[in-house]
Amino acid sequence: HEHLGITITEIGDDYLKGQMPITNKTVQPFRTMHGGASATLAETLGSIAAQLVVDSAQKYCVGLTLNINHIRPIPQGGTAYGTARPHHLGQTTQVWSILIEDGRGKLASAATLTMAVLDRP
Repeated sequence: HEHLGITITEIGDDYLKGQMPITNKTVQPFRTMHGGASATLAETLGSIAAQLVVDSAQKYCVGLTLNINHIRPIPQGGTAYGTARPHHLGQTTQVWSILIEDGRGKLASAATLTMAVLDRP
């Protein structure tokens, strides 16, 4: 996540927020946020959030599935702002919603991330 400039900006009781600059590293040929970059932001935020709600000494979380819909472009020079919130926090799986917005608060992408919760060896 450091390579793409993803930073965590806020951790709340039921959410985690982060952001990513839209640079030449995160755009497609039309100079807007690449779908893979928005997926990376979504999975990064969801994965960090998932790990924060388990006992890290006993458990670790890995991604199972990511579904993402791209709704509105964010142009190069802008910033993508993401918020992860849980739908389900189970013993063996978690389901997270990650909404990515542009600098005006307009929805750019909506993702659902399913995480497996595994026992540490």
